[in-house]
Amino acid sequence: MNTEFNRNWTTDNNGFALMDNEVERYISVVPSENQMRLAEKPFYCFIHFGMNTATAREWGKGNETVDNFTISAVDAEQWASVIKKSGATGIILTCKHHDGFCLWHTEYTDFCVKNTAFGKDIVKLVSDACRKYGLDFGVYLSPWDMHDKRYGTQAYNDYFCNQLEELLTNYGEVFEVWFDGAKGADAVDFEYDWQRYYKIIRTLQPKANIAICGNDIRWVGNEGGKTRKSEYSVVPYSLCDAEKTMKKSQQGENQAASLKEFSSKDEDLGSRQVLEKSDRLCWYPAEVDVSIRRGWFYSKNENITVKSAKKLFSIYLSSVGNNCTLLLNVPPTNKGVIHKKDAKVLEKLGNMISGITEKPISEYHPGMLSDDCGYLEYFFDSVKKLRYIVIEEDISFSQRVEAFDVYVKRADGEYKFLSSHTVIGAKKILQLDTKCGGVCIVIRQSRSNPVIKSIGFYE
Repeated sequence: MNTEFNRNWTTDNNGFALMDNEVERYISVVPSENQMRLAEKPFYCFIHFGMNTATAREWGKGNETVDNFTISAVDAEQWASVIKKSGATGIILTCKHHDGFCLWHTEYTDFCVKNTAFGKDIVKLVSDACRKYGLDFGVYLSPWDMHDKRYGTQAYNDYFCNQLEELLTNYGEVFEVWFDGAKGADAVDFEYDWQRYYKIIRTLQPKANIAICGNDIRWVGNEGGKTRKSEYSVVPYSLCDAEKTMKKSQQGENQAASLKEFSSKDEDLGSRQVLEKSDRLCWYPAEVDVSIRRGWFYSKNENITVKSAKKLFSIYLSSVGNNCTLLLNVPPTNKGVIHKKDAKVLEKLGNMISGITEKPISEYHPGMLSDDCGYLEYFFDSVKKLRYIVIEEDISFSQRVEAFDVYVKRADGEYKFLSSHTVIGAKKILQLDTKCGGVCIVIRQSRSNPVIKSIGFYE
């Protein structure tokens, strides 16, 4: 045995207990069936489109009328085609933003697309386009409503539930329902009936995950694509309520910039030191929401802010490749299409994502490691240019690996230390640029026996 590999999870486990009552409590927390499906499709897109697209705003004013919706064309199939080329697997549409304008033919307010010159049901156009292009369809429905006079009363909760039922009944299967806690600083103090909302979703769309004010997917904590060094999915249950509190959410349209600058890498949500202080835990994976542009709705003044494919790929690696899901916002223009600049970047991104696994060297499925398997050693048939390593835990056994090191085998047969890492989770993507004849992955620390679903090496 290489002396550098002697210290591993089977020996000292970095000084932590390999299995005791606390560890057993941690690994008893596993994803639901919905969350398991989420892990298989970790990249999808937001479509911010609506009244704000017509008025060139980020947030409405609350005094808009249907006549302000001047958009005359919506090419939903172009949206779906562009999103498909990006490598994303679904679209979440802003069916109603904070301004209260509804993109479908709702029976519960006149402030909807039905009463505009355009007239067509945009939710139906998008959901139909998603089916045609093999994309999942999801809905965003803003709990805050600047326009509706019932807001702040129980009657509004009834109204909101009626609209939620429409969206979850009339447009096919929904893979995610997205709520946020954003509310203007001067908005009426009002408590949303979250449990009632959840019951409707679980009844009408039992396969849908609920984010961000929900118990299935948590907000990563910023809108700049930042993730933690150690992104855990097993976290204190109290985090499920974090975004329901107005003071912790966006309270103004200009606050988005400050949220982008916020870095949460130093935050600790799932280490043993945190979990041991929490009597109730949950499986609550992080979702990274970020816009391809500076703003969330389209503005011609922001064409120069479109992120490059290289930047988006970096965000992909640090989110999907770091045990998170990625929700990339792509706002269509007031002409009803995704801008050609955005479309070009997204196609390049799709090619870069597919390129990760395009040239496999070898792939393995170790499963649960035995008590004497402290490291995983693999040899190539010749010296290869190694560009990516993709590792997945079998999260049906929870998230177990807490630290691992990577060594590469040089041409002279000696091992060279390459890098240290912490958690793996649903997926860990390591981007490399090295030539080697093999790789050794030394698992230094784990919660009980690691369960590795797959390891892939790619040129």
